[in-house]
Amino acid sequence: MDFKLKHSINQQVSLVKEMDVELFIKREDKIHPFVSGNKYRKLKYNLIEAREKGFETLLTFGGAFSNHIAAVASAGNLLGFKTIGVIRGEELEDKILENETLNFAKQNGMQFKFVSREDYRNKTSEAFFSALKKEFGGFYLIPEGGTNALAIKGCEEILTVTDRAFDYICCAVGTGGTISGLINCSKLSQQVLGFPALKGDFLQQDISKFVTSANWDLINNYHFGGYAKINEELVTFINQFKKSNNIPLDPVYTGKMMFGIFDLIHKGYFKKGSRILAIHTGGLQGIKGMNSVLKNKNLSIIE
Repeated sequence: MDFKLKHSINQQVSLVKEMDVELFIKREDKIHPFVSGNKYRKLKYNLIEAREKGFETLLTFGGAFSNHIAAVASAGNLLGFKTIGVIRGEELEDKILENETLNFAKQNGMQFKFVSREDYRNKTSEAFFSALKKEFGGFYLIPEGGTNALAIKGCEEILTVTDRAFDYICCAVGTGGTISGLINCSKLSQQVLGFPALKGDFLQQDISKFVTSANWDLINNYHFGGYAKINEELVTFINQFKKSNNIPLDPVYTGKMMFGIFDLIHKGYFKKGSRILAIHTGGLQGIKGMNSVLKNKNLSIIE
């Protein structure tokens, strides 16, 4: 990553003009204060399905700062579902009040089950699922990150007719559900670019299960070392971007995506005259938790 921010807050705008491209952001984060962005899209049809099938409880999985855990807890509280969060990391059980995400979920009525990282890796096994049913009774299962066929159906509603004018559609990628929906509802002439927040090539295969078009690619150079990894360069970019555009970015997903987009613009990746649409998928609730981590490391915080 050789793109370095200048101190001028107008640098980003100048770069876009210099390279003769247009960059727009679709503010999915504005949908709802707590169930925002792709989490709203992914949960929409799952919650309809849960209601129609008579389920009263939702069960899902996540980590310490999971946007998904926060969104499920909030949506469940709003719609009258009981919620259960299976949380990765037994050490977190005594730190709920210290953790912004878990504390928020608890305040919204979520019940937690903390498991070891080793057990968490087996969360999709039949034995693990059977043990959960024995402990909690009947529940509607929502996978980690919310990605399933119904989630992708919801994400297919992100793009509208007016978005057909764009040449590139960009989004951050976690479990692959959002980009799958975008690919399915994009035009074949559009290129859909995903910016994974995780290291590894497994996402290519996961996404391929849900899509039939080939007009997409994953840009794997902007994960900053892996999921929830962050450094001073990224923090500086996020803070400068907010000052320049009055748009907050989260450090796990959208911050890395936007950094990647500007780096690609800088390198001439996009054809001159291109119109680029970046999807802001939310995730802003995670900023407070990340700032706690940054303070403990004596690093700059996200403003």
